[in-house]
Amino acid sequence: MINPSAFLQTMVEEMPHIFFIYQVNTRQVVYATPACEQLLGVAPAQATEQLPELLSRLHPDDQPYLARCWNLWVRGHLHDELQFRVRRADAPDQWQMLVLNPHSQQHAEDGILLGGFLRDVTTEQDILENAHKFNAKKNATLEILSHDLAGPLALAQQISEAMQAQVLPLGDAKLTEALGIMQTISQDSVNLIRDFVDNEFMTSANVDLKLDRVDLVWRLNLTMEEYQRSEAQLNKQFIFLPASAPIYVNLDENKFLQVLNNLISNAIKFTHDGGHITVRVEQQQGQVLLTVQDDGIGIAPELQPVLFERFTKARRQGLRGEKTTGLGMSIIKTIVELHRGQIWLESAENQGTTFYITLPASDF
Repeated sequence: MINPSAFLQTMVEEMPHIFFIYQVNTRQVVYATPACEQLLGVAPAQATEQLPELLSRLHPDDQPYLARCWNLWVRGHLHDELQFRVRRADAPDQWQMLVLNPHSQQHAEDGILLGGFLRDVTTEQDILENAHKFNAKKNATLEILSHDLAGPLALAQQISEAMQAQVLPLGDAKLTEALGIMQTISQDSVNLIRDFVDNEFMTSANVDLKLDRVDLVWRLNLTMEEYQRSEAQLNKQFIFLPASAPIYVNLDENKFLQVLNNLISNAIKFTHDGGHITVRVEQQQGQVLLTVQDDGIGIAPELQPVLFERFTKARRQGLRGEKTTGLGMSIIKTIVELHRGQIWLESAENQGTTFYITLPASDF
């Protein structure tokens, strides 16, 4: 007859993950599976002795984070998985995932035992990082293309309107009809491009948040690099000014970067050729401040109080005829508030607009 306990122990010991038990009061690893040697380069019997050296290899940015989590775990207040980086001498940082399940023993001699497992998630993190990079590139590219393509189409529409005004008195019905078709096609094409980008934003906004600890400076830089590479096509200058690096925030990365893309998109629409769009980020006491500033046409004072309303009357066409649904700003506000943040603006006509976003700073 199969012994379930023996079968389970054999299965656990043959897994590539480290299963362990740690005694808090004596600071000893009282049990670790053989995977400890493969994953950490330490024999299970030497785990306690080598623990200080293993801790010294933790990435400096992650050490306060781990210390905070450890204190919560010991008190039984945290049961979530934790991902962190470990430095390696001749290789890129290794990503590991730790899951702990605290169990308090009643006997004083036993103290508190923490059981859990540790596994290498470097490959998964590399895949996720590439996905985030692709997504940032995709979102920025969609915005860039929408402006890049909408400009010539809007110009074609304006030219056809001017030509139609000249042709109409001549009574040439076929030429007038052809120019009318050109106007309609140009306008429909501009609307189609903008609808595609807007739908991408609104679809993503309806998905539940998935918060992760994110280096906001690193992520913003990836997005801004895409815009900076397109400065010649867009005829704008894009500037990124982080006050320090790194700056960690708990974010749903995809949603928040779409907020940034939407704000930059609006700045592009209402900034004349040769203008400047500047993104700043800085760490403040207990929060992070992000600003998106342009030197465009600004927003009239009477429109500013209703800008974040759904289907706001503040919606208006861009300088090249780009349309708006009036939903973008309300969705931006919703996403920011779901992150426990705030958004507001300052604007003066013909001087530009600055949007301010504050987010709670990661406390570890």
